Amino acid sequence: MTTDEASVAAGQMSLMEHLEELRTRIIRSVIAIAVGAIVAYIFYPPILEFLLEPHCEINSEECGLLAISPLEGFSVRLTVSGYTGIAVAMPFVLWQVWKFIAPGLYPHEKRYGLAFVVFSFLLFALGVALAYWTIPRALEFLQDVGGDNLQNFYRPKEYVGFVTKMMIGFGLGFEFPIVLIFLQLLGIVDNRMLRAGRRYAIVGIVALVAVLTPSGDPLSLMALSIPMYLFYEFAIVFGWWRARKKAKADATGS
Repeated sequence: MTTDEASVAAGQMSLMEHLEELRTRIIRSVIAIAVGAIVAYIFYPPILEFLLEPHCEINSEECGLLAISPLEGFSVRLTVSGYTGIAVAMPFVLWQVWKFIAPGLYPHEKRYGLAFVVFSFLLFALGVALAYWTIPRALEFLQDVGGDNLQNFYRPKEYVGFVTKMMIGFGLGFEFPIVLIFLQLLGIVDNRMLRAGRRYAIVGIVALVAVLTPSGDPLSLMALSIPMYLFYEFAIVFGWWRARKKAKADATGS
């Protein structure tokens, strides 16, 4: 074990060591994303078909994309590969996040590293799946709003950007409880603060979802806002349970 690793294990790091540790975690995450992107570049055709499925679901007769630039196909392939690389590398990236956060936690809380990675990835995947289900409804809403006189031909760059932003937005939104739980573990917020901020949380969640979802349709807004508020309530319950457990431990002197 190196000196820096020993410092991390002991939870005692200087500012420069923290910055060096952050740099190391970022570099490792970037490498993992790059490897995932290369794999996605190789398997691009089936990935593109998967992304096109919501469009084909509501436009079965003409569900191709209109490329008007010679470089557009290559640009889209790079974009799809990059976003897919992020998704593929997500478990490793989450592990790097955990390893960076862990030194600031109590010894008994450091045992939850694997659970953090697993649940974070499952929540991200669940958010992506919900977005994928929502996208055809969002597209249908947007086409109906435009009226029957408009012919809907989507350019690859715009369509792929729309789909990937929706999926990543929902995935990040579903990380909301993990963020709130770790803010409590780090002592930045507590259970009482979350309870007192319920009314502001509702407004903030709706505003955040409006930014995360590019479609702006009511269905997508509700599909992400409702789970995020439920996650907020779950974080409050977690904080209450943790505070109660800590109070019992203090009372018994353990």
